[in-house]
Amino acid sequence: MGRGAAAGALLVALVVLGAPPAAGAELSGVFQDLATVECYFINGTEKVRYVVRHIYNRLQDVMFDSDLGHFVGFTPFGERIAKRWNNDPAEMEHRRAAVDTYCRHNYEVSRPFSVERRVPPSVSISLVPPSSSQPGPGHLLCSVMDFYPAAIQVRWFQGQQELSEHVVATDVVPNRDWTYQLLVLLETPPRRGLTYSCQVEHVSLEQPLSRHWEMPPDAARSKMLTGIGGFVLGFVFLALGLGFYVRKKSS
Repeated sequence: MGRGAAAGALLVALVVLGAPPAAGAELSGVFQDLATVECYFINGTEKVRYVVRHIYNRLQDVMFDSDLGHFVGFTPFGERIAKRWNNDPAEMEHRRAAVDTYCRHNYEVSRPFSVERRVPPSVSISLVPPSSSQPGPGHLLCSVMDFYPAAIQVRWFQGQQELSEHVVATDVVPNRDWTYQLLVLLETPPRRGLTYSCQVEHVSLEQPLSRHWEMPPDAARSKMLTGIGGFVLGFVFLALGLGFYVRKKSS
């Protein structure tokens, strides 16, 4: 079951006496009139609800709800407006038909770039350096970027074992290009010799997307192993050289 909402809003600020103030003049007052139109969809367009709200200075005056089929007033002024509109046959016909003419119509128009839009995420793992108050190897951060729609599941694994504890995620944050991003931090410090995976499941992906990470070898240990390897290799060449010299001398 899917549910979406389309909203349109008209915001008008009216200065008392109707004219904008001259440069340097002070406003004597501002009135704010807001109208919103909302469409709610359940199971595509099988069930549609159309709602119009009129709000004056942050207080809802009157509302039309297609589930009710008429206007409802919430203030004395709103009650008068609701009564007048409810007694207007043309207004009521227009509002009751808007479930189809406005909501269902715009659903079909916007379907290719809204309901059916799919943008796969890009996934990367980075090591967050430790802070001065929390020394150690740091923590692993999985960055899931630029995906659509917003519904997504991100899981951390250590080898084949899922790490369900000590995982902290941000909210799914919208980008300006109508995509989303999410950061998921593994608070358990990574251990050397183990493989960590960030697995992402999203409707745009045919199968889960995984990124793997391993602790890089310690620099000092790597140098020591390189030195030992060089020593052993040198010793082997020395032994071969001595053997060749002894055989040549004895012959």
